[in-house]
Amino acid sequence: MNTPAHLIFAAAAFARPYQRRTTLAALGGALAPDLSLYVMTAVSIYVLGISPHVVFNQLYFSDAWQAVFAVDNSFIVWGAGFALAWWMGARTAMIFAASGLLHLAFDFPLHHDDGRPHFWPLSDWVFQSPISYWDTAHHAGIVGPVETGLSLLFCLILMRRFESLRSRLLIACLALVQLAPALFWVLVFVDPA
Repeated sequence: MNTPAHLIFAAAAFARPYQRRTTLAALGGALAPDLSLYVMTAVSIYVLGISPHVVFNQLYFSDAWQAVFAVDNSFIVWGAGFALAWWMGARTAMIFAASGLLHLAFDFPLHHDDGRPHFWPLSDWVFQSPISYWDTAHHAGIVGPVETGLSLLFCLILMRRFESLRSRLLIACLALVQLAPALFWVLVFVDPA
């Protein structure tokens, strides 16, 4: 799924009004599995001057990048984090880990040829789903609208749950960003050369 959808889904599942730490943990856990991708992409494109085409068609699949993704997208790592937080009675950390696990649970079945080794360090196996959230050759024409529809529904639920203007503006921003991935994918995958 697109990262904004992960944030929206996690907020719908775990965020609560007047519980700022809980809400931030939910959003942070939803973002964390994708954070390395954003950091490595930004450094590659904006600092090193590498074209987005090279970043997403070569570097993304490199052993070095996949090694990073193995750690931050591992059910084993996130599950251990959740178990440790539960054992310590750290509710906020449990929500962070549960949000990360929710992210992985949605990513696992929605990556066709760009999945990650979700069972590292026990295995380097990568599930190749017949369904993709972005690849139209693998049903993205169905998955994308369903993802966006659910995201907008969850945003409406969140708007009812959170009454403060600041919260509602953040929710509206997430909804707008979720609606704008087509432009992003054009910028990323169209090689200007």
